[in-house]
Amino acid sequence: MDLSEFHLYNLVMNFSFKQLEVFCKIVETGSFSKAAEEVFLTQSSVSERISNLEKIIGAKLFDRLGRRIILTDIGRFLYERAKGLLEERERIGMEIQDFLGIRRGELRIGGSTIPGEYILPRVLRQFHNLYPLIGANLMVSDSKKIQDMVLDGSLHLGIVGFISNSHELEQIRLWQDELVVAIPRDHKWGAREEIEWEELIKEPFILRERGSGTLRVMEEYLKGYPQFPKDLNIVARLGSSTAIKEGVKAGIGASIISIKALETEIRGGFISVVRIRGIKMIRHFYLIRDKRRSKSPLVDAFIKFLIEEKDDEQL
Repeated sequence: MDLSEFHLYNLVMNFSFKQLEVFCKIVETGSFSKAAEEVFLTQSSVSERISNLEKIIGAKLFDRLGRRIILTDIGRFLYERAKGLLEERERIGMEIQDFLGIRRGELRIGGSTIPGEYILPRVLRQFHNLYPLIGANLMVSDSKKIQDMVLDGSLHLGIVGFISNSHELEQIRLWQDELVVAIPRDHKWGAREEIEWEELIKEPFILRERGSGTLRVMEEYLKGYPQFPKDLNIVARLGSSTAIKEGVKAGIGASIISIKALETEIRGGFISVVRIRGIKMIRHFYLIRDKRRSKSPLVDAFIKFLIEEKDDEQL
């Protein structure tokens, strides 16, 4: 292997399929924002992936002429090769399905509200692209209910927002989430990145219902603030992230909500977000599986896919 071949080999080994998929979508749609919608990522995440890809290659893939993006020579070369690699991946996936006997079947998956409504639909679509004859039955409920259904065998897998004390569960940390302050797009804080806690408690506030995972995370991070929640100017308690978002858009008040639940509204300019100075409210979602039950090839394939998706999300 000569030096040029060795360099090319190292480049390919450092690519991820997700980077190549994002790159091809930009070429095919002619737009970073449209590509972001197609691959269910934020525009900033798409830009970051392309920037990382250009760093790996050591050359620009696009020339930006005003609002237009034009492929460079190396960009055109990569696009042709990337299309072939993505098609080959799909062919290999189909052959592996045949070999493992996972060409057909149904996954029974449960998710708590945020992963169930805002993460798993995207992930299941991507998994379906690899395994088009696999069906999925997605149950959305609270984390405790999902855990119970995994343990009684009603669900193959669950995605929940807490670490369980059950020794019968295999638990794998997947995605990170952050709670932020959501405000209407024309709010006086719209141009700011941070606010003081003392400012928030004076603002009309929409709170989640008791028992929600979001409220539990808020209580954990804000337990050192004696004003929480009694000194909040609570104007409504609502029972879902969707209801919270509609309330914020309508100008009823500000709220604290998962940033993953706000991606569409932020991208569309309907809601703005700020953070509370000195408080970064981070949580994680966990894959749970009953260790007492054997894994089918289909369940094993989906677990590996989730782990790969989680790792790629951090690129």
